Amino acid sequence: MKTLRSGGLAALGLIVLSSMGAPSAAQTRPGSPPEATAQAPRMAVTRHVGVFGGQRFRYTATVSEVRVDDAAGKPVGHATTIAYVRDGVREPAKRPVVFVFNGGPGASSSPLHMSAMGPYRRTPAAPGDRSGGAWEPNPESPLDVADLVFIDPVGTGFSRALPDADTGGVYSTTGDALATRDVIAGWLKANAREASPRYMAGESYGTTRAAMLTKVAKDLPFDGVLLIALVGDTPGREMPHVASLPTMAAGAWHFQTIARAGRTVDQVYAEALQFARTDYVAALIQGGSLPEAEKRRVAERMSALVGLPAALILEKDLRLSKNDWMFNVLKDRGLRTGLLDVRVTAPLEPGQDGAIDDPALGVVPKRAPGAPAGPPPSPAAIGAVPSPVVRRYMTEVLKFPAGAEPYYGVNFTVNAAWKHERDARAMEALGAAMRADPTLRLFWAAGYYDLTTPAYAARYTLDQAGVPAGQLTAAYFPGPHGVYEGPENLARFSAAVRAFVTAK
Repeated sequence: MKTLRSGGLAALGLIVLSSMGAPSAAQTRPGSPPEATAQAPRMAVTRHVGVFGGQRFRYTATVSEVRVDDAAGKPVGHATTIAYVRDGVREPAKRPVVFVFNGGPGASSSPLHMSAMGPYRRTPAAPGDRSGGAWEPNPESPLDVADLVFIDPVGTGFSRALPDADTGGVYSTTGDALATRDVIAGWLKANAREASPRYMAGESYGTTRAAMLTKVAKDLPFDGVLLIALVGDTPGREMPHVASLPTMAAGAWHFQTIARAGRTVDQVYAEALQFARTDYVAALIQGGSLPEAEKRRVAERMSALVGLPAALILEKDLRLSKNDWMFNVLKDRGLRTGLLDVRVTAPLEPGQDGAIDDPALGVVPKRAPGAPAGPPPSPAAIGAVPSPVVRRYMTEVLKFPAGAEPYYGVNFTVNAAWKHERDARAMEALGAAMRADPTLRLFWAAGYYDLTTPAYAARYTLDQAGVPAGQLTAAYFPGPHGVYEGPENLARFSAAVRAFVTAK
């Protein structure tokens, strides 16, 4: 296994059609009647020039609607795909294609599209801003080494369900993976790219989607899988606490609620990880039989790592929840931390639940000064959250004929309706696929400051799924859930993606 720490990547150097063809039957399930959609699929093709990876070249951008059916072949709605294809390639069949999606569930592909891998990146007007700002060229895009196809599932971006459609068939772990399989297979066939090396990149819930594709699409093999902010599976009474502790230590290092003593965040994370996998898990397993003196010693060691008082840790019986840490590490400053990014803070107020009110997510309006505190709204109450800047980019630069429709960056209505299949065992399926195919490679990226999908929770999950170490490249970043945030992280992330896709 290759492990890339936050400083080592430089050496690598909370979601379609291309220009080659119009929408065709290849993009839907065989036998699907064309009249099943409410309107004709919309499409836009534009030509561009950019500099990526130090190379200046022309490329074609194609935004297209693709019909989506449920498992029974009944039309449910459409997905929207945004494809960027380099022009002038002599042998397109030899050029890699990366299919990219985010997660949620209910998230568009806009984080990876407009903050990491696309040819343009969004420039927020202010930190945490979801509405204002503009966009600028993204020279870090890996378009120089691979064509990119971003997928917005039904209910996200400009993708919509048909009126009165039963979306239960696609708003589920398996149904979503099947729909994504059809979109990918359709794009490859419509663009004569079935022989191209192919990769998929998923972030957050998109990591589950990618893993599920290796289970439900065995006839659609991939050369590599890229997982960013992997959703881990840490069952039991001990592992949820063990898996979160190294991230809490990284956050304490950031806020200097622990003594740094000249250590980097990489070193503190590694130290906390070693403690979590040895003394800490051993103490938790002993439970009530753990001697009192040993329990106090473990609490004091935890205190020095995560920045909470030993007395509080003892009160919690050594089992710190994410909320315990978020709501207490900066309590003396009247602040709470974020979840997607523990470095983001907000006033500590009554009624906070540590989930959708995450200040790093930024979807719950700030309470006016003096206003009474109330419980956070439910996901269903928030509904679809527009991304005006992404909409403007899609309609002004890519010329997509969206009319007055908003572009939904994230749709909590979809999230609330999702059927999570706990027995899907997506990562186990990925591990099995990699063991069956020694050429299938995995790239995994994690942020030290991501408490939503903690880095060790992800690593534990991959280890338990039996992912072969020799086929795994692991990369750690001093970043949040979106590991590529910040110029240095973006450059390192892009270099790592290039190296992975071009590796022989």
